[in-house]
Amino acid sequence: MTPDLQSCLLCDDVRQERNGKFILIGLFDAIGAPAFPLVYPRLFMVTRWCSGEGGFLQHTRVLAPDQVTPVIDGKDIAFQLPGPEATATNVEIFVNKTFTTEGTHWVEILLNGDLKLRFPLRVQRIVPPQGATPPPPA
Repeated sequence: MTPDLQSCLLCDDVRQERNGKFILIGLFDAIGAPAFPLVYPRLFMVTRWCSGEGGFLQHTRVLAPDQVTPVIDGKDIAFQLPGPEATATNVEIFVNKTFTTEGTHWVEILLNGDLKLRFPLRVQRIVPPQGATPPPPA
C-alpha cells in the first residue's frame, strides 16, 4: 500500500530528543542573499510518511528556475512501513549547495520514482540598506 506524505519541511537544522521527537530549527520557504552565486551552508529536508505498508525509496531534488537543471539531487533513502499505523521520518542534509541565480526553484519529493510533491522555493536577492553591513547567508 503506497504511503501518504504527511509532511515535508525545509529547515536550517534538525535535532532529535532522547524520546525520539524531532526539533526543527529555522523553517523557511525562501532563501535570501546579497549576491549570486550563493553557497548555502546547510539545508535539511524532513519528510514524514504514513498510512502505507512495505518498502519504499524516497528521492529529493531541487530544480533551478528552468525547472530542468538540478541544483540539489539527493540520495535515495530506503524506508519500511510495517503496517498502515506506522510512520517513517526521513531527515536529509545538503551541505554547501550552490544557487547560481535568483528566481523560483522547485523542490520535488519522489517515491519509488513517482513525483509525490512539488513546491516552490524562492531564492531572491536581498539588498541591504545603504550603510548597513550585509547579513550572512541564511
